[in-house]
Amino acid sequence: MMGSRFILEGTAKGRVLASDEPLSFWGGVDPATSKVIDAHHPLHGETLAGRVLVMPGTRGSCTGSGVLLDMALNGLAPAALVFREPEDVVTLGAMIAAEMFGVALPVLRLERAAFDIVSHLEEVAVIPGAIEAPGMTLPVASAAGSALALTAADLAMLSGAEGEAVSQAMRILVAMAANQGATRLIDVTQGHIDGCIYASPANLTFAAKMADLGARVRVPTTMNAISVDRENWRAQGVPDLFGTPAQRLADAYVAMGCRPSFTCAPYLLESAPAEGEAIGWSESNAVIFANSVLGARTAKHPDFLDLFIAMTGRAPLAGVCLDENRAAQRVIDVAAISGADDLFWPLLGWLAGRASPDRIPLLRGVGAASREQLQALCAAFGTTSAAPMLHVEGVTPEAHLVAPDADAARISRTDFTRAWEELNQGGEEIDLVAIGSPHASREECRAFASALNGGRVQVPTIITAGRSIIADLQGEGTLATLEAAGVQVLPDLCWCSISEPVFPLATRTLMTNSGKYAHYGPGLSGRQIRFDSLRTCAAAALTGHAAKTLPSWLS
Repeated sequence: MMGSRFILEGTAKGRVLASDEPLSFWGGVDPATSKVIDAHHPLHGETLAGRVLVMPGTRGSCTGSGVLLDMALNGLAPAALVFREPEDVVTLGAMIAAEMFGVALPVLRLERAAFDIVSHLEEVAVIPGAIEAPGMTLPVASAAGSALALTAADLAMLSGAEGEAVSQAMRILVAMAANQGATRLIDVTQGHIDGCIYASPANLTFAAKMADLGARVRVPTTMNAISVDRENWRAQGVPDLFGTPAQRLADAYVAMGCRPSFTCAPYLLESAPAEGEAIGWSESNAVIFANSVLGARTAKHPDFLDLFIAMTGRAPLAGVCLDENRAAQRVIDVAAISGADDLFWPLLGWLAGRASPDRIPLLRGVGAASREQLQALCAAFGTTSAAPMLHVEGVTPEAHLVAPDADAARISRTDFTRAWEELNQGGEEIDLVAIGSPHASREECRAFASALNGGRVQVPTIITAGRSIIADLQGEGTLATLEAAGVQVLPDLCWCSISEPVFPLATRTLMTNSGKYAHYGPGLSGRQIRFDSLRTCAAAALTGHAAKTLPSWLS
């Protein structure tokens, strides 16, 4: 059991809840009830509160740290978290709970044999140095101390020379770096904040506390989509009970010096990083796109750590920030399919994540790809894989990096068919068309306007996009074309943060072209989902109907 170790010390006792499949806490767990809401996960419907949660790791959104923090502050967290693989997102939430709010939650990483044993137990106790069950004691080493080589500037920040807020940030940053096995910190040129989404009250509690301490970012830092249209939410009928704290959360980060970009696609901004640039981004789809397509370097930093990195300008030198960790560890051959439309790419991303849930894959046999297609690929991949990047042969800049011991997998035409069926649980009558998860690009908006072909939508049709994209659409006339067709184009929020009544209450079945929202939508919205190409979405918007038949390129 030499590899088993506490990441965060503590004691706990509870019934074991185990799964072989990683889970995204954001979009997968309701923090108000602690129930698993991911309709595609084996634990769907289970309650996590008070259980010893045993799973290989987590996947999906960086916002899971905020969900875990909210659960911890409200007594709804698991009694303990037991992982087999390195895990950052909910571990960071547990660190924040302990360091800033005095709520202890043990986190352990077990080597495979111990993990398998614990997975099959009914009830365990976590005690100092061990996990106990009737007739059994499994030794667990203490948490590793920091082996970081800190610079004089790092030590000054850590000691409080720049104030309590920076010292707090550096303490947790150092602890996370130790968890990741880093030996030193590196400078980053920019940050991107994901924790500005009002996923739970804990996000505001954290941001308000940091703002009150005088926290300020020291590198250019963009902000993710927020949970309301910041200027218009009252006119849209959003209740004060939700709109006010959501705006306060956004305002807190702006007050800390963050740019009010309010987009989950920062790679569409003029500030997008260059190949080889070290950055400190959060937001799963943005991280995967930055690493994979742009060739920049960033870990999939959890919410809250993104602020600490922006405040210090420093990040752990670990994971895919290191050359040796960017190589593909699994080569996936993709079946040749002729005549495929844009639906191919999010379906491929979702399938690639399932085929490579814990390692970087290389996708072979898919040919050329546009930026929009790669955006859809990366976003869907992030819902089913914990890996912070992927490669596409002949397309992405580091696709030549393949580990000598990389294994092999295949995605067949049958896999595409089954994925389409799994993600299309809704009926043929469509009540809402949802475009922009992640935020729509200029090209996606133009293509949707073209597909409407001068018609007027018959059901609510909403595109979410970043402010800069909307400004460009307005300048070129595309925004006017969309609005004349009855399409609503919303800034600031996105489908993964939208709430009623902006999300139309009468919706029973919605249609989207987003693999990310097709995955998370059932749990987040409580509605049935239809998932298809942009052109099929446009046709559904014009008629309120979409035949439930396989795309022609799969039939």
